[in-house]
Amino acid sequence: MGVLTDALLAADKRPQVIADCAKLVDDEVAGKSGVSGILIKAGYKAFTALKPTMVPHAVDALLNDFVRVLDRHYDKYCGDYPDKAKSFDAWATARDQEIAGDLLGITDDIMSRSSKIAIQKIYASLRHVAQRNVSDAVPAVARLAMKYL
Repeated sequence: MGVLTDALLAADKRPQVIADCAKLVDDEVAGKSGVSGILIKAGYKAFTALKPTMVPHAVDALLNDFVRVLDRHYDKYCGDYPDKAKSFDAWATARDQEIAGDLLGITDDIMSRSSKIAIQKIYASLRHVAQRNVSDAVPAVARLAMKYL
């Protein structure tokens, strides 16, 4: 196991990590602007109205895989800056597209195994939007991870 895995997936911390991640999603959605922001906010509001626990449940389901990906990047960061001269979130910001792509690779894999063709098509049509939004969130994700170290 890696440093982040040990810190973020500890049984006594997991509920708080899930809550913090759900809040991060809420904050990221709230911060969206423009036409796409209006659409994202409306869709998010509709989904969370139908199932208020959707985000925490999704975070819980994906957390182990996401942390495994973040751990690989944290190891690279530690190799680049063993003295921690540069913050992890600054390091991650410079690699936001790569990290976002790796994180979304988890959901890509889940979708590729889905038997629901309609959901696969919707996901595929929104994948580029997800890449941009996850990339925007990478610094906040890195800061959240560091909170537990």
